[in-house]
Amino acid sequence: MNDFIFDPAKESYINLITYRKTGVEVKTPVWIAQYMDNYYVFSESKAGKVKRIRNNGQVKMAACDVKGKVKSEWIEGHASIITDEDEIKGMYRAFDKKYTWQTRSLNFIAKISGRFNRRAILKIVI
Repeated sequence: MNDFIFDPAKESYINLITYRKTGVEVKTPVWIAQYMDNYYVFSESKAGKVKRIRNNGQVKMAACDVKGKVKSEWIEGHASIITDEDEIKGMYRAFDKKYTWQTRSLNFIAKISGRFNRRAILKIVI
């Protein structure tokens, strides 16, 4: 692992650590985008990371590759689930700008399959 502090806005993937009730860390590679001064991740609302964040918003994140191999130092933060429609729209614009066709393709599939409106939007403040 390289010993550098990373800018989440510039990384394609981050490894997000959330915590079980027992305190055990769970690592998950995810996309991340910056909107205003915060970072955002979206996920299926019933996913484990969402459940863990509902219980404990403390998180850590590090730059990683698509498989989750960490390539930076860890940064601590706090995650929460947001529901503000304007904030969510801004977050999706940030993802569209960063991931272009990948986000649009994923969102299209999620909309036709009915999963789009079952997402949880996670705001991470560092």
